[in-house]
Amino acid sequence: MSRRTILFIRWGVFILACGFLYVRLARHSDPAAFTELLAARDRSLLWSAMASTFVLMLLNWGIEAVKWRKLVQGLEALSLRRAVAAVYAGTSIGLITPNRVGEFVGRVLFLAPAHRIPGSFATAVGSIAQFVVTVVTGTIAFSLMRAGTWPLDGSPWTSIAGMVLCSVVAGGSLVLYFNPDLLRTLIARLPVVRRWERHAAVLEGFSLKELFAVLMLSLARYVVFTVQFLIVLAAVAGIAPGEALLAVPVAFLISTLIPTVMLTELGVRGSVAVALISPQVSQDQGVFLASTLLWLINIGVPALVGSFILLLARIRSAGE
Repeated sequence: MSRRTILFIRWGVFILACGFLYVRLARHSDPAAFTELLAARDRSLLWSAMASTFVLMLLNWGIEAVKWRKLVQGLEALSLRRAVAAVYAGTSIGLITPNRVGEFVGRVLFLAPAHRIPGSFATAVGSIAQFVVTVVTGTIAFSLMRAGTWPLDGSPWTSIAGMVLCSVVAGGSLVLYFNPDLLRTLIARLPVVRRWERHAAVLEGFSLKELFAVLMLSLARYVVFTVQFLIVLAAVAGIAPGEALLAVPVAFLISTLIPTVMLTELGVRGSVAVALISPQVSQDQGVFLASTLLWLINIGVPALVGSFILLLARIRSAGE
């Protein structure tokens, strides 16, 4: 990758990320209504909740940096500081791509040019691990949540079909995750990435112990952002953690399975959260605001920081 291309990526991502944040917040906000809602809440509780959520955001992305550093350590030794910078930079590119699939691009820019393609495959392992945790946890929560309503609605078959489908996806993801050689075989059959199949050999270098460790780090991240959502819901919408404990993982599951593009993601996530978490219509606005604030803290702020990191960090070009 030439210096000119890297420079184009840096400024392009910075401009798009800033514009994207502005458009998204402008389209999905009602300042007057939200201000009125927040004014009715305990101010000290709100500030404490926002501060706690922000600290947990740092922990969340810190765990992700440790996980990514572990995944690429067989290719290149990175300091934790550079791994953190790479993760934040990836968030800024992920912001402007469908389902944030572009996160790996920003990360691998921080590797040596020769390691970027195999680094992309290694990064994919971390994404699969996070997907596995989300699907498995969401399926368990969905099963528990729907099982309790069967005597009331008298029609469990739709729920059973949903649970079976989620279980198949979860089981398939687990099999694929713990068999990287199978993943490499599947990659070799995809025309788009077939020419890079030799770089996928990095997938076979992970031991079961390493894969399990990465899965546990993914689970730790999942616990962190679940706690974040419960905190924000309690402070903004007045929903006790126990009331949303099962609904939040299901909301994460559905949001993950629904393909989104940059201008629809917040609307999708907010709508799913309202449908699953809000026990009363009067709390819909609070749930949507909680979802928006969580997105802003967990994605918006890191993406903005990441766009500055992309502008300032030293990124090696192919000629170096």
